[in-house]
Amino acid sequence: MRTLSKSKLLAFRQCPKRLWLELFRPELRQDSAQTQASFDVGHHVGDIARKLYDQQCTGQLIDPQVEGFAAAFARTKALLNSPQPVFEAGFSAGGALAFADVILPLTQDGKLQWKMVEVKSSTSVKDYHRDDAAIQAFIARTSGVALASISLAHINSSWTYPGGDDYRGLLIEEDLTSEAFGREAEVKNWIADAQLVSCVASEPNRGTGAHCSDPFECGFLTHCRSQEPQADYPVQWLPRIQANELKALIENDATIDLRNVPDALLNDRQLRVKAHTLSGEVFFDASGAAADLIGHPLPAYFLDFETIQFAVPIWTGTRPYQQIPFQFSLHYLAPSGELTQQAFLDLSGADPSPAFAQALISACGDSGAVFVYNAGFETARIRELSERFPLLKDALLAINNRVVDLLPIARERYYHPSQQGSWSIKKVLPAIAPDLRYDELEGVQDGGMAMTAFLEAISPTTIPARKAEIETQLLKYCGLDTFAMVRLWQFFSGNNDL
Repeated sequence: MRTLSKSKLLAFRQCPKRLWLELFRPELRQDSAQTQASFDVGHHVGDIARKLYDQQCTGQLIDPQVEGFAAAFARTKALLNSPQPVFEAGFSAGGALAFADVILPLTQDGKLQWKMVEVKSSTSVKDYHRDDAAIQAFIARTSGVALASISLAHINSSWTYPGGDDYRGLLIEEDLTSEAFGREAEVKNWIADAQLVSCVASEPNRGTGAHCSDPFECGFLTHCRSQEPQADYPVQWLPRIQANELKALIENDATIDLRNVPDALLNDRQLRVKAHTLSGEVFFDASGAAADLIGHPLPAYFLDFETIQFAVPIWTGTRPYQQIPFQFSLHYLAPSGELTQQAFLDLSGADPSPAFAQALISACGDSGAVFVYNAGFETARIRELSERFPLLKDALLAINNRVVDLLPIARERYYHPSQQGSWSIKKVLPAIAPDLRYDELEGVQDGGMAMTAFLEAISPTTIPARKAEIETQLLKYCGLDTFAMVRLWQFFSGNNDL
């Protein structure tokens, strides 16, 4: 019988085919940059948790990758005879194995018992965390551990970092003991069923669907899709698939092509996408777009932010996962038609927020529309800055009062078949201004890359030459975002001669 790790059992819970591929075709797995980033975040939160749960520095860390699994299990057993925190304690029983993030000694009725804590980088307890805890508890108890309780510790998103490497309060616990201990029969069945899958000689037959991203993005999705018929016009191009009947058609009836979706199931925007995708014709309500913009005469400002977020804050006064703006680009279009640009970028490694707020106020002037693309993002960041810096509150909120969003205009007035159901600026821009290309930028081509580049730039190990290279790439990327908005404004307003 194969001994299955907790991660393999959770993979089985998501999809039996995923488990089989994890076991027999791991080379087909393609984790996205986002998935890898989430792994890195989890490791960092785990490091902080060890410090928080071991204030006296008496804890022991087990590393199965260095020690080997057999030695890790033996060392765990030995350590559990004495009262000290143990990190990554390993257990194996009932055809499964697991390693606990934190296990803490308790004394009850004169006997040594243990409290297990699973540490997660999320801001709440998810359903799959409950499965995780149930598996951990079952394996530990079956292996003979005197487990008194099990909790899940997650990020407290309302906590504010006081500075000085003081992370007390970053994590909050939720006790899952009763629930986890009461699911032993379920866990036994999961292990038994997963063992059956592990004995199958060929890949299980299961199509792709919503389960491929719930609760995790599956790294085998590309492989699984390659085994399925490919649609000329995929139903995934339909925006915001929320109606139950439409979802059922896609999931249960395996409808994959737009041509096979009845019009009666689609809303107006979805109908537009279907009709113009299939016809290949562009939809453009030019008069409507111009009318939307006529109330905002020049001068005009075009604004875009780049932000970074940390599960474990590094700057005093910031919260976990708070979006901290470190860069903006602003194009200014004067009544004369003259176009100029200003930019802010802080790669010092210090909190960029104070200087960012001051520079933004200075750059935006006192009057004129401030155009953005998806206003909710920029206005939320400005509002957060106003809360952090009360002396700048009035000036910052005055900018918010001038914001005009180009995204609703694009959604309502324009659609090109090449957009494939998306109105992201990176989909709309090539249709309207094909001479502007994000994919021709060097190094940084999207927001995720901008975050990664920023982190590299502020790292103490990054040499000056590389830092300067990143600075150039970030300035070009963010500058293209705002110049793209200028071109969209010109197209929608009909002022193409400016």
